[in-house]
Amino acid sequence: MADSYDLIVIGGGSGGLACAQRAAEYGARVALVEAARLGGTCVNVGCVPKKVMWNAAEIAHAIHDGPEYGFDVVLEGHDWSLLKQKRDAYVRRLNEIYERNLEKRGVTLVRGFARFATPRRVHIGEHVLTAPHIVVATGGRPLLPDVPGAELGITSDGFFELEARPQRVAVVGSGYVAVELSGIFAALGSSVTLLIRGERVLKSFDVMLGETATEHLREQGVELLTNSWPASLERTSSGELELETRDGRRLGPFDCVLWAIGRGPCVDGLGLEHAGVRLDAYGYIETDKYQATSVEGIYAIGDVTGRAPLTPVAIAAGRRLSDRLFGGQADRHLDYENVPTVIFGHPPIGTVGLTEAAARDLHGDEAVHVYTSEFVPMYHALTTRKPRARMKLVTVGPEERIVGVHVIGEGADEMLQGFAVAVRMGATKRDFDDTVAIHPTSAEELVTMRQRTR
Repeated sequence: MADSYDLIVIGGGSGGLACAQRAAEYGARVALVEAARLGGTCVNVGCVPKKVMWNAAEIAHAIHDGPEYGFDVVLEGHDWSLLKQKRDAYVRRLNEIYERNLEKRGVTLVRGFARFATPRRVHIGEHVLTAPHIVVATGGRPLLPDVPGAELGITSDGFFELEARPQRVAVVGSGYVAVELSGIFAALGSSVTLLIRGERVLKSFDVMLGETATEHLREQGVELLTNSWPASLERTSSGELELETRDGRRLGPFDCVLWAIGRGPCVDGLGLEHAGVRLDAYGYIETDKYQATSVEGIYAIGDVTGRAPLTPVAIAAGRRLSDRLFGGQADRHLDYENVPTVIFGHPPIGTVGLTEAAARDLHGDEAVHVYTSEFVPMYHALTTRKPRARMKLVTVGPEERIVGVHVIGEGADEMLQGFAVAVRMGATKRDFDDTVAIHPTSAEELVTMRQRTR
């Protein structure tokens, strides 16, 4: 005997929770299937615990700066174990809150791994569920490289399992996870070596951001090894780790090697072949603008689709899907353009819209004008270290509509949200110019820029 629902959501991460709860608010009978802790990657091994660690790293920087502001303070060490204990307790509280919220909204939580038997039927062990609408929201997972000894390293998941801070760390990768975790390790006292395949980090972001982030990492004491491809990882007789690169360099010894080379979709074991759901060349579930897959009644949201793998994106897609299916909003869907995002480096990076290169490719060189600013934030007027902030506005057409905002510097993480609203509303450079600046702030630079280039 199968239990029947209006909606089955497979995956209790941010997107799945949002989708299930919104549907239940409309009166739908909903089951959510999850085998692990509620909250998915973001809450358990991603955004939330990462931000706690970033906060700790920022405090370490502030303590170093304290004497230059007249404070009699010395950084004499850091209790990683205590921080982990408090961080993990906070995450457990969030897990419990999510479970209570599902109960309050009448969503049935089914513990276990779901597997499709047919397009309308899923099995969780001996438990069978059916529904006319099924959402796959199983997320993604960090990847290991295909090199000998890769299993000796850890991924971002393993970072949050570390009971103590490793003294000598190698991070392999150049994306936002590599940048964030390298900065945290370095600020809290580890010796960090970052291996990247090219000349700069954050290659998929605006060039200005990647170049500046690379400079900042070096200023923070991170050793960057460019054009470095790992070939193997070995554990020596003394228990230390050594990395060998394709060009024959032997690096180490390290206490920890962290792979931050990308993420892949969690689709294994779902039985998608029994439902006929089509995957793309990289194994992600193909969806249209309404989150619909190749099979009627089956949808996918979040990282498992490979589109803008960000927690707020998964949440927004999940809520809009339920609005459409159960809220009578027939054309409701997520617009994937102009999605803002932040990389929590030191300093943070905020970006929304088109990179300069993408704008030129799309609109042509003649239509694009770029405004830039570079300065030392006022916070560092009294400090020995002088990390420079950089900002860029990318505009298009004679009205200079702003299609890209890129910021690296103190406060970028908080200032970007409001500017993302402006970009989405079609603001022009004149609109920014006509906005009264808030002084003294870094954000005011975005409404006072005059340095224009083609």
